[in-house]
Amino acid sequence: MGIMSSAYSQTNLNEYKYVIVPKKYDFLKEENQYRLNELTKFLFEKNGFLTLMEGDNYPLDLSKDRCLALKSNLINDSGLFKTKVKIVLKACNDKIVYESLLGESREKEYEKAYNFALRDAFKSFETINYSYQPNENKVVLEEPIAETKKDETAQEIQKLKEEIESLKQQQTATVVPEETVKTDALTSKIIQETTQESAKEISHGSSVPEVLYAQAIDNGFQLVDSTPKVVYKIKKTGLENVFLVDGLNTTLYKKGDQWILDHYENGVLKQKNLTIKF
Repeated sequence: MGIMSSAYSQTNLNEYKYVIVPKKYDFLKEENQYRLNELTKFLFEKNGFLTLMEGDNYPLDLSKDRCLALKSNLINDSGLFKTKVKIVLKACNDKIVYESLLGESREKEYEKAYNFALRDAFKSFETINYSYQPNENKVVLEEPIAETKKDETAQEIQKLKEEIESLKQQQTATVVPEETVKTDALTSKIIQETTQESAKEISHGSSVPEVLYAQAIDNGFQLVDSTPKVVYKIKKTGLENVFLVDGLNTTLYKKGDQWILDHYENGVLKQKNLTIKF
């Protein structure tokens, strides 16, 4: 088993950036008893691994992707006359990636026996020549999805309500006079009215929002210009006159006769006025 594990590790251990050492081993009564957990961390670091104690402040990349780390454990297989331990490394899906050879000691004093046996087990790592090499083809395993979709939807709607209320208090919207346009008018009449809007902008020196026309699709609408070209696809939410913009982290809502499109540019919230004919 040890020979096979060593060969396996040479092609797989390099895919993992960190090793996490527990604060307490199951076969012992106290945390870091016999300073065994502290010694484990030291020996991993000695063999080139970035090593963390369980519960430490994890690096940002590990916080985002728990599958960058292997969890280490120490298995006690001691007998009457020998103390025997082996090191086990598991991936984020709890699958064993590596097992060391058994480390042994005949010392009678527990602290010395476990210390010597652990050091003996770590000899398995001396021939691995570990060096972290990111695997671009590695599939990142996600945490199991809890059955809380309804709660998440309710939270999303509540968050939208709060954001919209905040935006309403902060902005004074420019109301554009409503024009009578048929909802399916993707003909020469639309082109004519759009041209008139552009003429107003030139003559008055003010910015008139582009007129978009809504066409019903599954779960919402597609907004087209006078070309006609699809500019946005919007999805219905649980709120009246509030839509999510497909493919963008964006909210579209109505205030008066004006539609407001929230969007972020370089981390700064900006707003765009749209005139939409349904």
